[in-house]
Amino acid sequence: MGENISKRKLILMAASEIVRNEGAAQLTLEAAAHKAGVSKGGLLYHFPTKEALIRGLVDELTDQYVNEIEERVNGDDDPSGKWSRAYVEATFKEIEDGLKISSGLLAAVFTNPELLEKLQKQYKIWQDHIEAENTDSVRPAIARLAADGLWFAEIFGLAPLEKGLRERVLNELVMWTKEENE
Repeated sequence: MGENISKRKLILMAASEIVRNEGAAQLTLEAAAHKAGVSKGGLLYHFPTKEALIRGLVDELTDQYVNEIEERVNGDDDPSGKWSRAYVEATFKEIEDGLKISSGLLAAVFTNPELLEKLQKQYKIWQDHIEAENTDSVRPAIARLAADGLWFAEIFGLAPLEKGLRERVLNELVMWTKEENE
């Protein structure tokens, strides 16, 4: 079973790389099998259709993102704004890591927007947490939305920020997640 899990992950990594480097239109079962170094039959065992492959990609990457945010929340000793802070930091980490989650989202939107339902539900949960912990300030919600905007700018090459400025923006947004200090 351990081999099946690693082969499955290998296929998902290959699919993510194809979407990221070549575009969602280039993602086929054959291309993913070839890139992963597995037979088409081996790929079909895990993902019988292209939609199943994309759903697996979106689910895997969403789960990684959820885990990243939850680890940050659990490791944050400052209860004020920790959900928005974790969201902002995880989003900036995603950008630094080469937008791996974004490739799954692009593939889903390109082929079937309904595949985003799991992520849409998760975003609602995160926003509810953000609103619950900072009822007197709009800044944590703005910080989340600004992180999303930066993420979209990076995905689509819409004047993405150079690294130094991006780090300064991150620091400012993290400050916005903390108790009002001015």
